[in-house]
Amino acid sequence: MTRRIIAGYLAITLIASCASDSAPEADRVELLVAAAASLTDVFREVETAFEGAHPGIDVVLNLGGSSLLREQILAKAPVDAFAPANVAIMEEIRAAGLVSGEARVFARNTMAIAVPAGNPGGVTGLDDLARPELLVGLCAETVPCGQFTRQVLQRAGVTARPDTKEPNVRALLTKVEQGELDTGIVYATDVREANGAAAITIPEEHNVTTDYPIAIMTATSHPEAAAAFVAFVLSEEGRMLLNRHGFRLP
Repeated sequence: MTRRIIAGYLAITLIASCASDSAPEADRVELLVAAAASLTDVFREVETAFEGAHPGIDVVLNLGGSSLLREQILAKAPVDAFAPANVAIMEEIRAAGLVSGEARVFARNTMAIAVPAGNPGGVTGLDDLARPELLVGLCAETVPCGQFTRQVLQRAGVTARPDTKEPNVRALLTKVEQGELDTGIVYATDVREANGAAAITIPEEHNVTTDYPIAIMTATSHPEAAAAFVAFVLSEEGRMLLNRHGFRLP
């Protein structure tokens, strides 16, 4: 009899323990953050640090070309917070009535020439993007990376004939890293993070700077969690992570 009582007690304790362990999981908030592909590495670190400080919130990153993310938000995708690589894109979202509160610029970036390790094409500057024997890649004109790249080339008076136009900067950089391209123009922070590519600096008089804004979306079902995430990105810890990944700070 005693053994049965003990066994029953242990079974009840085990069930209660499992129930208590699963309860917090059921209460977890899933926060969808749409962010520019060029924020991939730093936002993954932000995600880890933020979740460590807010165990009840699970950040889900949707990383891609800012223009594609804009279209998803305009189509009423349930995004909680948005961080594109272009203030103009955020302004479009705000004009559509989809931004809650104020959009804040939290980081800045510039452009750089990317070449595969060892620089087999012998690229030394922007003029080389016009060399017909080289395989050149650019971001598509529809995404900020492509728009800024064309501003850079126009300032330098260079006419490039790209062999490929990629949907986002990470897709372009991957082809450079793998040696499928001799060169391309990407964000300075992206090539800094690359393992199989090197950067060639673009002269300041030809370069451009882009601002990254962040804001809470009106579609959010978790305004307090979204506000906490935005506040974390703007905090000293967030700025430290951005600086570590090579972003300029406003």
